[in-house]
Amino acid sequence: MANVLDLRRRIRSVQNTRQITKAMKMVSAARLRRAQERALAARPYAQMLVNVLKSLVSRAEIYDPVTGEPRHPLLERRTEQNVLLVVISGDKGFAGAFNANVLKAVNRFLEAKAGKNIDLITIGRKGRDLLRRRFPYAQPGAKDGEYRRVAPVEIVGEQAGILNKIEFGQARDLAGEIIKRYSRKEVDSVYLVYNEFKSVIAQRLVVDHILPIAKIGEREIEQVDQFTEEERAAAVRAAATAGVGVRAPDTSAEDERLAKFGTGDYIYEQPPARLFSDLLPRYVAIQIYRALLESVAAEHAARMTAMDSATNNASDMIDSLTLIMNRVRQASITKEIIEIVSGAAAL
Repeated sequence: MANVLDLRRRIRSVQNTRQITKAMKMVSAARLRRAQERALAARPYAQMLVNVLKSLVSRAEIYDPVTGEPRHPLLERRTEQNVLLVVISGDKGFAGAFNANVLKAVNRFLEAKAGKNIDLITIGRKGRDLLRRRFPYAQPGAKDGEYRRVAPVEIVGEQAGILNKIEFGQARDLAGEIIKRYSRKEVDSVYLVYNEFKSVIAQRLVVDHILPIAKIGEREIEQVDQFTEEERAAAVRAAATAGVGVRAPDTSAEDERLAKFGTGDYIYEQPPARLFSDLLPRYVAIQIYRALLESVAAEHAARMTAMDSATNNASDMIDSLTLIMNRVRQASITKEIIEIVSGAAAL
């Protein structure tokens, strides 16, 4: 059994660890609030873009009246043989099962798409590090921007470090690369796997089908993983001690205002078909941008919950070690008293 000195050292070590986890929890809580604000700030622009596109759909002939085929390549549906999957994970650890759950969702997606060629684009260091251990990188092709397939599942791109400060330009550049590949028919469909964040207790891991576009303003969810009751309860406890609201902010008034604004008619200077063609890629970029913002918010929420659990576990360990130390010290005192009494009796 360890002596009192060793137990005191262990208690001090755990106390120092508890201070670190408690500080990380409060930092994640503060960053979570800012991430929520950024995600909410991007909603009005996205909603107005959807309203304008819906108005353009009613004015422009986006489908050929003779063949019924779409005139824009992003609306064209093809037999799904080559699939592009964009995986959004975190850049850092200490977030519980956040990154592991993303990898599990990717594995289920790959099982569901068995027999097809799948290209992976990873966003975030953790997802990149996990996936590159299993899948090879694609080799550059003869032409610039093309790839030579070396395996059924391979990594064609990665972006690490962009989640610390997300800018719309990053999402726009990524969307432009994806649209190029889809327009050149290198891929037949594009999916996005990420953690969708509404509030601390309303999160889910989704696989979103973003290309081809089925209907403006409506999403095609391919796969959904909800929070368990235990995870939801842990998130509620962490939010309560960090001063973070567990419910999503009430935006009903803003949503109603945007809906009313979108019902009006628009006067366009340019031809509606041209505007529709120019705005559709931006619609894809907005979807990727929203996914990045929500994934960052979900990561901070997961880290806040994980650090709260770590802090509570450290407190329990300190209590247990203190109890053991007191018992050891009491046993030592009792042994010394017995030795003194025994020595006195021997005299």
